[in-house]
Amino acid sequence: MRVLGIETSCDETGIALYDSEQGLLGHTLYSQVQVHAEYGGVVPELASRDHVRKLLPLVRQVMTETGTSREDIDAIAYTAGPGLIGALIVGASVGRALAYGWGVPALAVHHMEGHLLAPMLEADPPGFPFVALLVSGGHTQLVKVEGIGQYQMLGESLDDAAGEAFDKAAKMLDLDYPGGPEIARLAEKGEPGRFKFPRPMVDRPGLDFSFSGLKTYTLNTVADHAQEDGLPGEQTCADIAHAFQEAVVSTLAIKCRRALEQTGQKTLIIAGGVSANKRLREELETSLAKINARVYYARHEFCTDNGAMIAYAGCQRLLAGQSEPLAVTVRARWDLESLPAVNLP
Repeated sequence: MRVLGIETSCDETGIALYDSEQGLLGHTLYSQVQVHAEYGGVVPELASRDHVRKLLPLVRQVMTETGTSREDIDAIAYTAGPGLIGALIVGASVGRALAYGWGVPALAVHHMEGHLLAPMLEADPPGFPFVALLVSGGHTQLVKVEGIGQYQMLGESLDDAAGEAFDKAAKMLDLDYPGGPEIARLAEKGEPGRFKFPRPMVDRPGLDFSFSGLKTYTLNTVADHAQEDGLPGEQTCADIAHAFQEAVVSTLAIKCRRALEQTGQKTLIIAGGVSANKRLREELETSLAKINARVYYARHEFCTDNGAMIAYAGCQRLLAGQSEPLAVTVRARWDLESLPAVNLP
């Protein structure tokens, strides 16, 4: 089965072609970072308009580059949530319309299931069951995964997601958007040990997260060391970025190890934009090696939003006989545990 995947949940337009026998055939991604950078965050209406402009040209580009005609497409998968409603409607409407026009089935894909399954696109994919850390700008969740659609939420953020905390800390330091990569780059210049930031909620049982207190602590530290222009000196900013990143990374690693120990699993996958963070990968690999566990993650280009993960996730469900009616339904919020299980032969 050859599936065209469409991702438009936020500020990136991703298109991909996935073949159930040949694997990923091609993909492309258009990022709106420059469009939203001057506002310091995503402007939903601008995001929707840019998806309208870019989506069909990108579909044509991928099909041309892979030598694929409309007759070769067996199904279409599109992101239906969670995400920005306007952006989701663009991708869902185009995906459903193409499927109707081409006479093929269509499937609405859960955005976070796409992220969760992204490591399956690699040459050495993890096997079920495992624990997944879904960590992005909008989500920080620990999930026990028995199979596709067999999800049990173990813990999640009670306030800001980790990626959102990175963005807000970056704003405090007057860094560019998106903040995660900027914090990571600045942290490399920081002096370890100068600042010690708290590791929120690691001293109590459970697997939930909270980053609002860490955000406040960072804000106070910036204010305490501010100079005449309102910011700390260059080196102090780097030291604060280093301490902030270490606090987030350490908190995530402690909770992941705890989740594996509580569930008896030996495999962890991390997915979502923050999973591209180099320090997080290093810390998880070191921490989990101590309990003979292994961590898997997707290549860097498949950590952020992309069409390949949607095409893959959709393909698995389409192979199981699932599809969508003509009506287009999108959801700003969508419970991952509500998805039906997939039983493939």
